[in-house]
Amino acid sequence: MKTLVYEGPEKVAVHNDYAVPELKSGQVRIKVTYCGICGSDIGIFIGTHPRAKAPLVLGHEFIGVIDEIKDGTKGFQVGDRVSAYPLLSCGDCFPCKTGIPHVCQHLGLIGIDCDGGIAEYVNCSEDVIFKIDDSVSDKAAAVIEPLAVVVRSLHQANFQALDSTVVVGAGPIGVLTGILLKHCGASQVIISDVDEARLAMCRELGMDAVNVKEVDLVDYVNKKTDNVGVDIVFECSGAAPAAMQCVDLCRIHGTICMTGVHKMPHEVNLRDLNFKEQTMVGTRVYTLREFEQAVELTKDPALAADLEKTVTQVVPIDESDKVFDMIKDPAVNTVKVVVDCRA
Repeated sequence: MKTLVYEGPEKVAVHNDYAVPELKSGQVRIKVTYCGICGSDIGIFIGTHPRAKAPLVLGHEFIGVIDEIKDGTKGFQVGDRVSAYPLLSCGDCFPCKTGIPHVCQHLGLIGIDCDGGIAEYVNCSEDVIFKIDDSVSDKAAAVIEPLAVVVRSLHQANFQALDSTVVVGAGPIGVLTGILLKHCGASQVIISDVDEARLAMCRELGMDAVNVKEVDLVDYVNKKTDNVGVDIVFECSGAAPAAMQCVDLCRIHGTICMTGVHKMPHEVNLRDLNFKEQTMVGTRVYTLREFEQAVELTKDPALAADLEKTVTQVVPIDESDKVFDMIKDPAVNTVKVVVDCRA
C-alpha cells in the first residue's frame, strides 16, 4: 500500500510497498479517505518531536471507510464511514486508573508512537471508532480530531454562552476555536494573528480579527470591553508574547486557557494573575467522550459548512512528500491541509 513515511529530519517519502497491516481480533481495517496534517506532524518532519522515530508512517487525523472487520461485536459494518480516536493509553498509570487516560503518563498517539493514517489502510480497535453521519462531507469530517481538541479546551475553560472571548493565534486550532465559540453563543470572538490571509478567513467566518502587526491587541480589547477585558482568553499560538499578554487581555476573575502547547518556558505575568484573581488552566488533547462529541457536532449543517472552509488544500498521497514544503512556503496560504489517501 502507499504511505507517507518520515525517514529522518526534513525527509519524508511516499512508499508504494508497505504491507497492509495484519488485522487483529476486535479491530477494523479502515480504507483511509483523508488524513490531516497537524502541528505534531510538522514537529516530526523537522526532527524536534521527542518520541517519533524513523521510519514512521505519519498521520493521526484520519477518516475513512471500514474495509474489513475482524470478530466485530460493536455493530459496525463494512462500508461505514468512520473517524478514529487516535490516543494510546497504558491503562496502568495513575491517570489511567483514575479515569483520565487521555493524560496518561505514557500517552502515545497513532502516527507518532506507531504507524499512522497517511496510508491507504490503517487498523483500529472497534472501541475507538465513531460513525460519521452521511450528511457530513469528507472535508468537514477531516477536522474532527482537531475539533475534539477545541471541545476539550472549551470544557476546561468552563465556557458559557454569552461569554466574551479572545483567541490568540489563527492557526488551525485557533480558527476552529473561534468557529466553535461562535456556534456555541459567545458574545464576542476576537481573534489575533499576523497572517492577513488567515485573518481574512476569520472575518469571513464572523470573527473580529485583529492583525497584531498593525494594532496593539490589549488596547483593542480594552476599547471593546470598556477596559474590563474578556471573560476567557484562549491562547492558541504557543508564542512568547502571547504568554506574557494573556493576563492583560483577561478580566478580573476571568479564565485563561492554555490551548497551544508552549515548546519552551516563556515569561508569564504571575503578579497580575494574583492581583486579578484569574484562573489559568491547561488543556492537552481530549477524552473519548469529547471526541465523540466532536463527531456529533459535525451533524450541524451551519457548523459543518464553516469547518469545510478551514480545509484550504487537499493533496494527493502521491504528492504528499511535498506537503511540508508547501506549508512552510509563505507564498501559499494554508490553514488546514489534508492528504487524500485514495490511491
